[in-house]
Amino acid sequence: MNTILTINSGSSSLKASLFMPDGARRDLSYGHIGQGAIGSHAEAFDLLLRDLGEDRPAAVGHRFVHGGEIADAARAIDAAERTRLQGIAHLAPLHMPGNLLGVDLCAEHFHGVPQVACFDTAFHATLPELAYRLPIPAELKLRRFGFHGLNYAHVAKRLPQLLGSAAGGRIVVAHLGSGASLCLLENLRSVDTTMGYTPAGGIPMGTRSGDLDPGVMLELAGRYGRAELADMVYHRMGLLALSGGEASEMSQLAQSRTPAARFAVEYFCRQARSAIGSLAAKSGGIDGLVFSGGIGEHSAPVRALICEPLEFLGIRLDQSANQAHETVLSAASSKPVLLIPADEEGMIRELTEMTVAAF
Repeated sequence: MNTILTINSGSSSLKASLFMPDGARRDLSYGHIGQGAIGSHAEAFDLLLRDLGEDRPAAVGHRFVHGGEIADAARAIDAAERTRLQGIAHLAPLHMPGNLLGVDLCAEHFHGVPQVACFDTAFHATLPELAYRLPIPAELKLRRFGFHGLNYAHVAKRLPQLLGSAAGGRIVVAHLGSGASLCLLENLRSVDTTMGYTPAGGIPMGTRSGDLDPGVMLELAGRYGRAELADMVYHRMGLLALSGGEASEMSQLAQSRTPAARFAVEYFCRQARSAIGSLAAKSGGIDGLVFSGGIGEHSAPVRALICEPLEFLGIRLDQSANQAHETVLSAASSKPVLLIPADEEGMIRELTEMTVAAF
């Protein structure tokens, strides 16, 4: 194994991992970008490059939230691919500029080192037409893509180790963080997911509303210009709006005693379990539930609020296991409920190695 640097630039964070030939792994994380001491993704990348010091990778793998129409899990970034990615940056404006910035800075800092784009959308290439079609004229050429695919791929890889043959059943994975979505797996493949054409859809998130009545968007389009409306869609909705501007971070809202914060938390949990119920209805039931992502991994109260009304689906938490953030969260009488920490970086490393080896 070569030394691989993985870069995962999220909407409000930058995570990187340096994988060494001897199997050692060095993780670096820079959070709350734009909300605290780190003012921008550019500043976060400067800190990352400083903290790496003299370490020089043999290849760099980048998480790209959107891959567009392609089904490739990863691609080498040459001039043509860099241009293609720039052309679809508008589809994920919270993420793609930071993704592209990382490519450019690494090209400057690690001159000549191959770089690979790993796509969040690729895991959902298995969506059937019933799941990816939108009820709009086909000539518009718009479809549902789905996101968070690198972590869903990681979860799908872990499930057989935890569930054995049952991993091939109907499993709902809830990736809950600043960005949040849910995915229905059958035979460890994506068959439905809550996000759509862009990462702004699905359930409410930190600053994104999730799905809205199209009429609401038409009304807002009549009140605001395109740029102001885009800023609202990506930066001023979701938990931030539901809490009356108190916070977009679930960790802050869950600790707050204000009615607005409590409302935002309960609203989020209600929409998450609604999505679980919807996916269960589409598949005729579910055989297991997985929590992942920052909120899914670290917020026992959120997991409890989501699962409490789901006994009709055979879902019951063991409260002690839930409070302790154990791998198996379910009660003895329940279908499996698991906690699988996100590891997009591990998937990026694997995809980068395979792509570089094929050069």
